[in-house]
Amino acid sequence: MKFILLVHHDETAFEKMSDETKKGLLTESIGLCHQLDAKGEYVHASPVHPAATAAIVRVREGKPIVTDGPFIETREQMAGYFLIEAKDRDEAVAIAAKVPGARIGTVEVRPVREITGLP
Repeated sequence: MKFILLVHHDETAFEKMSDETKKGLLTESIGLCHQLDAKGEYVHASPVHPAATAAIVRVREGKPIVTDGPFIETREQMAGYFLIEAKDRDEAVAIAAKVPGARIGTVEVRPVREITGLP
């Protein structure tokens, strides 16, 4: 079963970290991806650009409405994700606990719906 691990942290606090600390977190995340891949649990992972680069799209009365930035007011912003294969929620949660971002923020664990007919 696939799970998405949505990594959230405070972008302002993250930017105040030293380059060495940020590089260390990235190196750890890459290492975790390799560990997951060796077990057949890795599907994909990537950090995302800061929330200020986001766009929110809504369609109302057939017209797209585009708003810059994140939709909700929150202290933590989505920083990246891991898409993994796990036998169940417990295994996905155990993997999420290994994500370096969990130490500086939160990791939301959600099962991914399998829908037939998608490419």
